[in-house]
Amino acid sequence: MDISADVLLSDGTAVHLRQIRPTDAPAIVEFHSRMSDRTRYLRYFSPYPRIPERDLERFVNVDHHDREAFVIVAGPRIMAVGRYERLGPDSPEAEVAFVVEDAHQGRGIGSVLLEHLAEAARANGLTRFVAEVLPENAGMLRVFSDFGYQVQRKYADGVVHLSFPIAPTEKSREVQESREKLTEARSIARLLSPRGVAVYGASASGQGIGAAMLGHLRDGGFAGPIVPVHRSAERVAGLRAYRSATEAGVDVDLALIAVPPEGVDAAVADAAACGVGGLVVVSAGFAETGPEGASAQRALIEGAHAAGMRVVGPNSMGVANTDPAVRLNATLAPRLPAAGRVGFFSQSGALGVALLAEADRRGLGLSSFVSAGNRADVSGNDLLQYWQDDPGTDVVMLYLETFGNPRKFARLARRMSRVKPVVAVSSATRPPGLAGDLPGPDVHAVTALFARSGVIRVDTVQEMFDVGLLLAHQPLPTGRRVAVVGNSSALSELAVAACRANGLTVAEGYPLDISPQAGAHDFADALADAAVDDRADALVVVFAPPLPGQLADEDADFAAALGSVALAGEKPTVATFLLGSLPPRVPAYPSVEEAVRALGRVATYSEWLRRPPGRLPVLDDVDVAAAHVDGPPSELLAAYGIDVVPSTLAAGVDEAIAAASALGYPVALKAAGGALRHRIDLGAVRLALADEDDVRTAYGELSAAFGPDVLVQTMVPAGVACRIEVMEDPAFGPVVGFGLGGVASELLGDLAWRAAPLTDRAAEALVVEPRAAPLLHGYRGSAPVDREALIDLLLRVGRLADDHPRLRGLSLNPVLARPDGFSVLHVATEIGDPALRPDTGPRRLRSP
Repeated sequence: MDISADVLLSDGTAVHLRQIRPTDAPAIVEFHSRMSDRTRYLRYFSPYPRIPERDLERFVNVDHHDREAFVIVAGPRIMAVGRYERLGPDSPEAEVAFVVEDAHQGRGIGSVLLEHLAEAARANGLTRFVAEVLPENAGMLRVFSDFGYQVQRKYADGVVHLSFPIAPTEKSREVQESREKLTEARSIARLLSPRGVAVYGASASGQGIGAAMLGHLRDGGFAGPIVPVHRSAERVAGLRAYRSATEAGVDVDLALIAVPPEGVDAAVADAAACGVGGLVVVSAGFAETGPEGASAQRALIEGAHAAGMRVVGPNSMGVANTDPAVRLNATLAPRLPAAGRVGFFSQSGALGVALLAEADRRGLGLSSFVSAGNRADVSGNDLLQYWQDDPGTDVVMLYLETFGNPRKFARLARRMSRVKPVVAVSSATRPPGLAGDLPGPDVHAVTALFARSGVIRVDTVQEMFDVGLLLAHQPLPTGRRVAVVGNSSALSELAVAACRANGLTVAEGYPLDISPQAGAHDFADALADAAVDDRADALVVVFAPPLPGQLADEDADFAAALGSVALAGEKPTVATFLLGSLPPRVPAYPSVEEAVRALGRVATYSEWLRRPPGRLPVLDDVDVAAAHVDGPPSELLAAYGIDVVPSTLAAGVDEAIAAASALGYPVALKAAGGALRHRIDLGAVRLALADEDDVRTAYGELSAAFGPDVLVQTMVPAGVACRIEVMEDPAFGPVVGFGLGGVASELLGDLAWRAAPLTDRAAEALVVEPRAAPLLHGYRGSAPVDREALIDLLLRVGRLADDHPRLRGLSLNPVLARPDGFSVLHVATEIGDPALRPDTGPRRLRSP
């Protein structure tokens, strides 16, 4: 199996990692010749001035099982080599070593090689690496010690002997994610804060997309040099043009490419020769056109990464950075919104310019903007990594059409939302269940999944701006109590109804109606009182024009009164103000419903933020190595410490009697049809059969009504019937659903959902969220079930779902919950091709 990946180094540069090949022999010799004497000595413990032919043959020929080697390449040039070699047949240990060319040391190459070597080794049955390092090789020792593995050290014979298990640990994952964040953020910083910009495709006539982007870049006051690249023109848009970007003799970090698709490769090659770090490809004609275009797009990304460049697009509408020190308008929008503190990512190229215009109209200041187009490389996940630590960004808005890496998005969004709010427009629909009759989250559940990741999901672009305005200019509410103040009782009642519909509570003593004839002073007093009222956490202000001819000269006074409260910063304030205009930083909405809906979204986010994050608890009795999804489902669950009550399929009365005798009386008989199993209400179940005669009678009744196949199962004590489901969701990867059993619950879709793996708090929430959950907690005098046992079961199911990409669906139905524990009566699985889970394993850029 070919193993390769594009990866980012610590400075944000893209390079290619692949397995070594026999044809690499000349490049390995050249690579060796470029190493300093010190580097060769530290790697080989001797001067080793040249590679003997016998060693070279062994270096480039590996079996990819007991011996593996990876090279890091930039174009045809090898920058580093890493390898492992098993210590004897069937040994679980291997010696690992790597060497990096002097010019590229200190760029994080060693840690990338170690991640990929460890993954390959684990896949080949190895569990431990050993290494020998000279004490003066501080850089290599640091690579091992900083990785998060439990490294054992021993000094002997002038060498440091290292040994460590290569199974991922919580610490190693933290280290890996921290490095991932650093490298991806730096790669985006190079795109958004370039020292210089080259433009390909700007016509000398001033017509076309390229010329428009060049004009916008120039007129926007970009702080660095602009380099138009043109085959024949001496000047373009008043700027000197060059045949190649390298002719300009200036530092160029970003290239804008707006040439026909057949000319893109030449532009990319020229940009690479100039040392460009990133491309914005505006050109269309790639994956959106069909298979041939998709192939060209893959070639574009491969070529760009090989040259160390990230790619925005193709089919992008550009990028922008309003920082006064940068002033980058590399977009098709002639005018950018004012500088502000909102980062904006748009997957849609066609909508990019319209979205910028709407942000400008609404007075929403932007810090930076990226239109990803086909999103072949740079995605919303990269921007989340960048914006999290960007001091100029306080709020993030995302327009998403699909998720390229949903698990990574959920992980990054949870982390990001703890420090900065994320608002996302994304479809709440999902494909039909992949496991037959196993249900998946409905529209409301998907919205809730976003909320539980800290993301404020909205349905429309209009709502995104509504919420963004509130987040950009107002503090977060500390609760859900709302003071409604207005001069129109009709509007106030609409606000009250809207609060209830959006999960907000109207504070005691409100709505507060002031007279339509009241002046601006009275209005200001009412607002000031509400702003300091301890009974309210937020304000909704509704104001209609007074009667014709009244107070006409006081328009500005009313607006100033509202502005003084809304901008005081104590409580978030939203307004429907139908008189004149408000200060630009006061969130104003054309309708009461829109204002309250935005406030409700933000209140839910604030509530999530106040809850401490959960943790992934350590689970005992979990044997991942013994878990095989192709085997019996009960054995798969057993590997995770989950027991399933034994049952036997019988096709006749004699088989049923024999099975009952083997299991031990009393037993239950159930119709074996998937839709009928456990349906007591349809008469498809017979319980507490004490002997052979009971089984014979029950079988006769069931077979006559439902067919000859039955399940024979050991009887267990009664309990509250529950169900647990696992599905693959397009936005979150594997998700776990929990609800109570029964026809009514199934009909109403009464399931709560969380993304896997489950934290302790997520599992706790699943047990209490279904509407029928009171049945678990002692409803009408019944004994409460063992809640902790159910939580532990859910944690194990979540871990199982996260560990097995081929598990496309899982159903535990019913699970009988009791005061003394639970019993799982039936399990069904749906196994398929591995679901795409690119957020697992070592760091790599996703495939285009």
